[in-house]
Parts: sequence; C-alpha cells; structure tokens
Amino acid sequence: MMNADLTDLPPTGASPARLVSLDLFRGATIAAMILVNNAGNGPDSYWPLKHADWNGWTPADLIFPFFLFIVGVSMAFSFSSRLKRGESRWQLMRHVGWRGVILFALGLFLNGFPNQYALSSWRIYGVLQRIAICYVIAAVFAIWSGRRGWITAAAACLTGYWVLMRYVPVPGFGIPTHGIPLLDPDRNLAAWLDRRLLAGHLFDGTRDPEGILSTIPAIATSFLGLLTGDWLRGPRSGKEKVIGMVLFGLAGVVAGELWNLWFPINKDLWTSSFVLLTAGLALLCLAACYWMFDVKHWRGRGTTFFLVFGMNPIVAYAFAEMISQCLYRFSTDAGSSWEEVLYQNGFEPFVSPANASLLYAICYVLMCWTVMWVPYRKRIFLKI
Repeated sequence: MMNADLTDLPPTGASPARLVSLDLFRGATIAAMILVNNAGNGPDSYWPLKHADWNGWTPADLIFPFFLFIVGVSMAFSFSSRLKRGESRWQLMRHVGWRGVILFALGLFLNGFPNQYALSSWRIYGVLQRIAICYVIAAVFAIWSGRRGWITAAAACLTGYWVLMRYVPVPGFGIPTHGIPLLDPDRNLAAWLDRRLLAGHLFDGTRDPEGILSTIPAIATSFLGLLTGDWLRGPRSGKEKVIGMVLFGLAGVVAGELWNLWFPINKDLWTSSFVLLTAGLALLCLAACYWMFDVKHWRGRGTTFFLVFGMNPIVAYAFAEMISQCLYRFSTDAGSSWEEVLYQNGFEPFVSPANASLLYAICYVLMCWTVMWVPYRKRIFLKI
C-alpha cells in the first residue's frame, strides 16, 4: 500500500525518477518494527528494543511514527504520478477509500488472528487501522488542497489535541494539572473516551495506544510526511533538498523537546511534542538515505536486505504478526506457548537474558526476510 508509484520497481530497473531512499527507509522501518515486536522475553531486552513505560521515548517508540511519516511522503509521489497519467481526483478518491477499507479490515483480522474473534472482546483499533485512518484523511487533503492547507491542518491537529488534553476536564476526575496530573495513564481524556466508546475492545483494558482521540495528532504525522514528499518533488538540487530536510528535521527535534516541557513526549498518547520530535528525526533519517542513495547513488548488498521488506511492507508486517500470534497463542500440553518453548530451549540456555532476547528477535527478522525474499526475487509486489 505504501509503495509510491515512482518507486515500485526494484533496483534492477532503476530510473532517474526513482526514489530508492524511500524504499530503503521504509524497509528499514519494517525490519525495525518486526525486531521490536518479537524481542523474545521483553523484560530482559536491551532498552532500545523496549517502549517507554509512559512519558519519554526510546528508539522503539520511533518506528510507528516513522512509518506514518513515510505514508505521507509516498502519497505525494503516488498521487502526482496518477494525476499526470490522466486519472481524475474522483478516481483517486475511490482508490483511496478502497485502500482504507482494506487496510482497516486487515487490521481487524490481525487483531483476532488466529482464534480470538469474539465480538464482545475483539479489538477494534490497532496499527493498520490507524494507518488506514491517517492515510484516508491525509489523502483527501493531498487530493483537494495544497501546501497551505496541509500546514494549516497539521497545526490544527497538534494545537487542538494539546488544548483537549490540557484544558478539557476529564469527566469524573477533574481538570488536568488541577484535579489530576497531566497525562495520568488512566485519568486522561483520551483514555476516558476510549473506555466510553470502546469498552471491552481496548488493548490495555482501560485504554488503547491506537485509540480514538490520539489518532488526531497521528494524522499530523502523515501531513508532515506529505509536506516532505512535496519538498522532494520540487525542482531543487539534491544538495538543497538534503540541507532543507536537515534544517527542518533539527527544527522539529528542538520544537518537540521544547513542547515536552509543557506537553510531555508520550508515544501511547501520541502527544503533539511526540509528533514534532519523531517527524524531525524521520526527516534526518530520510535526508541521510536520500543523500546516500539518490544523490550519491551508493549501492551494495545491504540495500537488498532492506528493499526486500520495503517493496512489500504490508505483506511483511502481516506475515510477521500472524506467525508471532500463532507462536504466542498456541500452547503445548504442558501449557507453555510455542514462543516460550522456542525461546527457553533455543536461546535462553546459551547466552545472557538480554542477548537471548536480541538473538531471538534477529532470528525472527531473518526468518521473515527469507520468506519475503521469494516474492521480491520473482518481482511480485503486492499493493493493497
């Protein structure tokens, strides 16, 4: 779904218009997502593989916003290409709507896979569901608006969410910073709304990291990616584009850290400061990739590793999640999950707990890469 039309061919068919860096950045993000989501015994993992307990951030917290940022970048190239081929805006809208429905439905399927589809407890929101919502809303603006509209919408999402979370009383608890602490885990407006509307269908029971209200600032993440894609499509030289991305990236990081003083960086609540910080870091990473692979045209075997994931991102993510859920939910006669048996017998006895967790995660990524290499080799790239 995320493959921009200008980047749909693997390196063997490279063309001057191809944005190789975007495929590589996407592939690295998917690889990191699989690594973090399958880190063996999570409590024993090295800190970069763990999410922050609440406020603050770790490298693991950057992965999902990076992917949403990439959604926006890809959109700028894809829609421009399709419009130039003669498609109307209404044709694009139908295309966007269909993609959004499929992504949301796939997310629902993965939430229950392989055998947890009880309507009373089936989780409604999730990673792919958030991607679907952000994609559709950002796409509407991309198709019908321009740069000024995107900036206005992003600013409205970030400031509006801050006002809601900071100043609106939480029913039954009070006003943040007065009756209750700001961003209290269960006593905040986002958690209250999730319980009110999605009780029984939440990831954490009392709240959901991909819940309703926190989707608002997540949309801004895709808008910032859209603006970046528009910048890369411009007539500037490669050096000018890289300098611009670096400057905007540094500005995002600084702005995020400053806003953190009043509105803490928090991945589960996707706070506005978190959006600015992660978009800034994504800009810096993409600038480095763009300089190396699209300006300097560096190539090597390492690029193939990430392109295998980057050319089929949704398939790679879905496959990794399905296998992981099978390992977690199926158990032996003794009551241990398949994941526990594999981890405790194949990794834990031979190295330290932290290294066992890391080794398990690396092996899981390599297993997924081996499977995804087959369609890559056969030039099969599934676009939802």
